[in-house]
Amino acid sequence: MQSLSSLLVFVALVFMAALTGMKFSPGAWYAALNKPAWTPPDWLFPIAWTILYAMIAIAGWLAWRAGGVSSAVVIWGAGLVCNALWSYIMFGRHEIGWALADVLALWVATAAFIWAAWSLDYRASLLFVPYLVWVSYAAALNFAVWRLN
Repeated sequence: MQSLSSLLVFVALVFMAALTGMKFSPGAWYAALNKPAWTPPDWLFPIAWTILYAMIAIAGWLAWRAGGVSSAVVIWGAGLVCNALWSYIMFGRHEIGWALADVLALWVATAAFIWAAWSLDYRASLLFVPYLVWVSYAAALNFAVWRLN
């Protein structure tokens, strides 16, 4: 039971970060921007993020169960803050360049978590690999939007 309640804490933390994305959605401003041809369709984002957020919560929980408040969990938390800030910076403030800086910090935190969590629970690291791929793609898209606008 304690294990389930600790998992729910990680799910709640990730849900709070996801709320930022719900509060600061792309809207008309983003729709009017020039975007590269390889921009994914709008319907893909909620599907991808739902899966990724579940994986992020489980990975953080696994790392916490294996090592407590370790460097991996601190990095996980820092990455979650970067994740939550991105939507606010990009869609709330319309600061494409600052959003790019944030997503690069998120990329570093994601890669650092993979490295730091490996020795605690390799499954936590593996759960973050698709996230790193997505963040890499998101960073490239953010860069392209910044250049085009």
